[in-house]
Amino acid sequence: MLRRSPQHAARSFACFAITAPGLEPLAERELRALGHGDAAAEAGGVAFAATRQELYRANLWLRTASRVIVRAAEFRARTFFELERQGARVPWEQFVGQEVGVRFRVTSRKSRLYHTDAVAERLGAAVERRTGAAVLGVSEADAEESDAAAGQLFIVRVAHDRCTVSADSSGALLHRRGYRQRVARAPLRETLAAAMLLGARWDGSAALLDPMCGSGTIAIEGAMLARRLAPGRGRDFAFMRWPDFDAALWRRLVDRAAEQALPASPVPLYASDRDAGAVEATRENARRAGVEDDLSISARPLSASAPPPPAPAAGFIVTNPPYGARIGDRAPLRDLYAALGALARTRLPGWTLALLSADRALEAALGVPVEEVFRTSNGGIPVRLVVADLSS
Repeated sequence: MLRRSPQHAARSFACFAITAPGLEPLAERELRALGHGDAAAEAGGVAFAATRQELYRANLWLRTASRVIVRAAEFRARTFFELERQGARVPWEQFVGQEVGVRFRVTSRKSRLYHTDAVAERLGAAVERRTGAAVLGVSEADAEESDAAAGQLFIVRVAHDRCTVSADSSGALLHRRGYRQRVARAPLRETLAAAMLLGARWDGSAALLDPMCGSGTIAIEGAMLARRLAPGRGRDFAFMRWPDFDAALWRRLVDRAAEQALPASPVPLYASDRDAGAVEATRENARRAGVEDDLSISARPLSASAPPPPAPAAGFIVTNPPYGARIGDRAPLRDLYAALGALARTRLPGWTLALLSADRALEAALGVPVEEVFRTSNGGIPVRLVVADLSS
């Protein structure tokens, strides 16, 4: 295994944590909590500098990011000759060895080099000449990456004739924690569930209830937050296949994360749904995540979902109700939102209510004033996280 000199190992990489639109401030907050005072939110993610140890740690701990990429090179190229000349100088060997193939995802905007397949072809030839690795595929879209996808992914962005080449350090997208193998209708990504909790300012120090839990993603992410469990503790990452991967350093980081974890949630966590199949999915997913004992999981209608008395005086209701665009009709949904608002107002008046919403009219049915925290999309549907403080 190749090793860098101590000086080389300590140098900083220019990194970028990619997020879903609207979640950039939350990822910036996470990175700053990890000690990255230079973290700066931009459209599509957060830029930050990281040593090798900090790069590993970001992948291990980030809850709202989709992937972490490392900038390998940036240069101007208006012709394929310039692209080939500059591509030969990119340090591909830092990210790929002879036995590892490569994949490219190329986008081009307002540039003379607009043919993305041709850009990938030229850069792929440069990789092959320098490392012997073969090009396995090319994609323009930031589509879901399969867990089984082979090879090192390079993300190439050509904008205004400037070419930025970045190496993906994550591999499978970071929302793939490994526990969610059963899903209910309209599943919620783990990263968005975590963003809902962080956006609502739930920090694991107050009770949590999801009365429409589906496959349990919000409650499970809540249990992981409350217990300080690193979301990436049980999975592999692309940087583990880099020639200079430091397995001992990674093991120390994982061991340190395990030492910091709490043995049980310090607060009560409730997950319920009227659908018995969804409840069973929640139970199975929670078991795989190692947090089943932290959750009180039950099958019950929304009207009966409040915690048993004496309920905590303060807590958070965080949930992802149907939007109407995919499940259910408008009139029944108004009744559902009215019931959710009534639950919060009458049964849990000192709590905070947070939900994803795609319809302001349905929000009005809650009967409580709400404040928008962020806008993003879920399953291609534009949604807003809205929060109502019922304690005043």
